[in-house]
Amino acid sequence: MATDSLLQRRALIKCGVLGGIGLTMFDHLYRAELAKANTGSSPDATNCIMLYMTGGPAQQETFDMKPDCDDRFRGEFLPASTNIAGIQICEHLPKLAQVTNKYAIIRSTWHESNTHGVGVHYNLTGLKHAPRQRGEPQVSRDDPPSIGGALRQLRGDRNGLPAAVHLPVRIGDQNNFRWGGQHAGFLGQQYDPLTLIEESWSPGTLPQSFLPPDGVGVNRLRDRVQLLKGVEKSKAGAESGGTPELYAKARERALSILSSDSVWKAFLIEEEKPQTLERYGDNKFGRSCLVARRLVERGVSFVTVPWMYLHSTKNFDTHANHFKVMKDLLLPPMDQAMSALFDDLEQRGLFDNTLVAWTGEFGRTPKINGNAGRDHWGKVYSTLLAGAGIAGGQVYGATDSIGGEPTDNPVYVSDYIATIYKVLGYDTSTLVHDRFGRPHPIVHGQPVKELFG
Repeated sequence: MATDSLLQRRALIKCGVLGGIGLTMFDHLYRAELAKANTGSSPDATNCIMLYMTGGPAQQETFDMKPDCDDRFRGEFLPASTNIAGIQICEHLPKLAQVTNKYAIIRSTWHESNTHGVGVHYNLTGLKHAPRQRGEPQVSRDDPPSIGGALRQLRGDRNGLPAAVHLPVRIGDQNNFRWGGQHAGFLGQQYDPLTLIEESWSPGTLPQSFLPPDGVGVNRLRDRVQLLKGVEKSKAGAESGGTPELYAKARERALSILSSDSVWKAFLIEEEKPQTLERYGDNKFGRSCLVARRLVERGVSFVTVPWMYLHSTKNFDTHANHFKVMKDLLLPPMDQAMSALFDDLEQRGLFDNTLVAWTGEFGRTPKINGNAGRDHWGKVYSTLLAGAGIAGGQVYGATDSIGGEPTDNPVYVSDYIATIYKVLGYDTSTLVHDRFGRPHPIVHGQPVKELFG
């Protein structure tokens, strides 16, 4: 095709001009322009922040305490009362205990797998991943899309920002770089969420890939762009096509990021009051939750905030030293950031049109292993939903005496995701189209109607 030939001939020039801005970021912006060009949908007013607890948090040490178990199953933590009579959660979640009226606890979420990659894909898409020959499913273009990827196709981008953002880290561990379900899958790369996963990056600042290298300032970059425009203009009469114009728009957006009035200031927290950051917690998770609030405030449809640590000894995959790691490393920042997010959304008038979802890939075993840990357990786990019409201050579903299986109102993972989609305005009749134009339903489950106020 003529367009492909044109892009190939200009590739080296573009790399030279824009290399100082960051090719990864530019690539995302080009995909954003493609997404805008390929959708005519008007955006919906309701957005979502998904807080993803990498590793699979233990239901018994968070929102489904079992203090009456025998020693094989009973944890070290005590249940604590909340601001809703009759609802108790873990004693190490004191701030969340004071805002329980804002969220609904689902104690009966489940699926069939005890494998990280399968659980990740389920909880980010509500659908099964494409068959694999072996190993845990890594990201693949054969898989169904994440919620964020589906929304980029259904809604398109708005206000100069991508419809879906993923930050601050990938969902993986020391053995698996990036499990499946974290991009747009078979929809194509133009619908991938903008993924900011630089390991040394501090959320609330611009990632290094957004910035020019030392010695290359904004003015120099603009001079390079003017040179490129001259080259393009000389070729305009001989070559034409739609895709180069999208590249040009992406290029201008890339440069606009560095402007003082850029819409991309939504990613910066420098204008926030110091006490706001202190309330969220000055760590990757707290800062990312604050950035997520800023993004939905400016019209981003879906923000995924995974847990800030990747290594399995620093996330919720607590096979050993479970109680110490939960108490010292995991629960305090989670408690602080989540409760701050709920309060902040309400105070800023965003709670009624922002859904907050909390999940991981599965729960943990009822039985405590020989390393004082709990192992993978897909048979039941706790999830949360808050805001955007969800009735807070309730518990839905129940488990047996050791937190091992649902005994009341089981919620299959696809139903959990269907509930998220319902809040966002979609259901099983909603179709997305893969890169070959074939239609696919976004989800197969049914929303849990009892959760709505």
